[in-house]
Amino acid sequence: MAISKDKKNTLVADLTELLSNAKSTVYAQYQGLTVAELQELRKSAREAGVRIKVVKNRLVRVAMGQIAVYKDTDTTGLTGQLLYAISDSDEVAPAKILAEFAKKHNALSLVGGFSDLGANLDKEQINTLAAMPTKNELIAQVVAQLLSPVTDSVSGLSGGLSGIVSGLEAHAN
Repeated sequence: MAISKDKKNTLVADLTELLSNAKSTVYAQYQGLTVAELQELRKSAREAGVRIKVVKNRLVRVAMGQIAVYKDTDTTGLTGQLLYAISDSDEVAPAKILAEFAKKHNALSLVGGFSDLGANLDKEQINTLAAMPTKNELIAQVVAQLLSPVTDSVSGLSGGLSGIVSGLEAHAN
């Protein structure tokens, strides 16, 4: 079914806005996925703050052409049926969501992506991104590292205090 020119213009405008605010964009082939599996992917992506878009590659190229950062980006990899995972808050989330989903569903295969600076990312770089911890996980690790001296000091002091108390109890008896 053909899409009207107004609908195409609306799609391009939406894509332009999404891509201009995107921290990263990852695209994958999805041939063979059922509607239920796509809904499952969309749900997990939504929970992670990632938008999944299934649009014609030509419309993505037009939208990228309207954004200064993406004007010189090579788009020759945008072939076949692709879905796009886009995040405006986390650079790792789109790669992580699609890679985790691809582990369970062989019909989804990562193809590539774009950074927020307009650089092409190949499949290997996407897999490397997917293996990285998320922003929240990194923050939790830093906080744990910062709190570890305090935790060690408190446990050391409590051990010392219990030794003093038991020594005083023994002396009193």
